[in-house]
Amino acid sequence: MDITVVELATNLKFNFQITYSFWSILYKIRIFIKVFINSLIALISIKSLFNSADWLEREVWDMFGIKFLLHGDLRRILTDYGFKGHPLRKTFPLTGYVEIRYDDTKLFTITEPVEFAQRFRFFKFNNPWHNWKS
Repeated sequence: MDITVVELATNLKFNFQITYSFWSILYKIRIFIKVFINSLIALISIKSLFNSADWLEREVWDMFGIKFLLHGDLRRILTDYGFKGHPLRKTFPLTGYVEIRYDDTKLFTITEPVEFAQRFRFFKFNNPWHNWKS
């Protein structure tokens, strides 16, 4: 029925928790199977047993980089084919690696590496209710 992934930041031995959700229409029962792996281990695909797992496993690979053995068709499904990295990992930068923009003077798109260098700033947050008396 579904495959969900959670990246665990607290556990150093296992990075990911993968949960398989199964639903039996005949017995009207739901089963959850949890698997804990690190980023170097590849899981065996369940595509041969459940054909609907094809797109779910491709999505997990595309977003988290978890490989499935014997899948046969691990292509990008939600990102571009030339995309570098896996966007839902905690190590992926929030701004990405490259910036794509359209240049009006050159009349085509330009791909540039992203660089955000800024000095340290301290923000003072004033609470408007701090001096309020009832």
